[in-house]
This record gives sequence, C-alpha cells and structure tokens, in this order.
Amino acid sequence: MELSNLKPAAGSKHSNNFRKGRGHGSGNGKTAGKGHKGQKARSGAPRPGFEGGQMPLYRRLPKRGFTNPNSKTIVGINVSALERFDNEAVVTVETLIESGVIKNPRDGVKILGNGELTKKLTVKVNAFSEGAKAKIEALGGTCEVI
Repeated sequence: MELSNLKPAAGSKHSNNFRKGRGHGSGNGKTAGKGHKGQKARSGAPRPGFEGGQMPLYRRLPKRGFTNPNSKTIVGINVSALERFDNEAVVTVETLIESGVIKNPRDGVKILGNGELTKKLTVKVNAFSEGAKAKIEALGGTCEVI
C-alpha cells in the first residue's frame, strides 16, 4: 500500500449535495443534524476563531517578525552531484532537471563545493561558491553565471 493509492472505505463518504431537513423518512429531518437549540443550531453561526466576545487568541498574541518580499529561494547542489554527467558535457539548469538532480529550480541554482569531481564540465547556472568554482576550473572546466 502506498500513499498514492489510498482511498476512503466503501460507504464512508457521503455526497455534498445531500438534502437535509426533508422529513424524518430521509434520516436527516427535523433538526437536520444540528441538534436542539443553541448558537450552532441557528443561522449565522459565528466565524471560525470566534470566542464569544472574549479577545480571540490571534489578537492576544504579539505580532513578531516580517516576511521579506524580495527574498529569493536558491537551490544548492554539491559538486559531487555533477559526477553523473559525461566528460566534456555542458551542464545547465535544464540538464539538471532532466537528469533528476533537482525538481524545481525556484529562483536559481547554486553549485556548492562539497564532494569530489573527476570530469571536465562546462557548468552554466546562477551562482557558484568559491570552492566549487576552484574544483571545476582545476579540472579544466568552465563556470558561467547565467
């Protein structure tokens, strides 16, 4: 069994267009599943998070920090991941996706210097660390920032 083929037990799901409050013969008549009286039985029940007039939790807690709208999410790849490419190959963001090294390049790809490299490659990505650049160029490869 895998997460991709899970489904609810037979008979456990009900359709969303079930007609409530259509007589006791329907199995959901009279109070239409709302019980007897009370605020939740009425129309216009309060919004989620409403605490009956008490100061709600989301307003009691202090505001902290902020989200920088200009931040970028850069995907880091170690030099050792480039070992799967052939000698003299041109490595771009597209070839990294095709080979399965990365799935989503987000705002850019940066090559990091962890691991060993034994092949001469031409690498064209958004950024390089100093160590990665030194390892690629030591083998006669080139680093191009796009």
